[in-house]
Amino acid sequence: MAIFELAPALKNSRKIVRAQTNKAVLKLVPDLGKGEVAGDKTFVVFLATIFTAGLLALLVVNTALAQDAFVLQELKKQAQLLTDEREAILHQVAVESSPDKLAESASRLGMIASTNPRFLDISGGN
Repeated sequence: MAIFELAPALKNSRKIVRAQTNKAVLKLVPDLGKGEVAGDKTFVVFLATIFTAGLLALLVVNTALAQDAFVLQELKKQAQLLTDEREAILHQVAVESSPDKLAESASRLGMIASTNPRFLDISGGN
């Protein structure tokens, strides 16, 4: 207390700080206009709306996934069918390109087998 008696300016400063502090009171909760409080019914409706929207979103996603699963299954069937057709064509080509089939096809076209084959030496040597 002795300091405040010696320095009246400090005492006045202390009063000013108290006055300013009392003006600036902090509130944790803002004022609600007329003092209205949200009722329990509003909260329940809000939660029910959020829950319903979530369920509808889940239903839409689940339906889209199921539809994509059907499309995927159909595409797999088509891929298997094309693979089977390719295998059948490759088997037919293998059968048709066998030496016996080639000789038979050549004789039908009128070709005859060479009895005296001749070879050319293109190496340039005499």
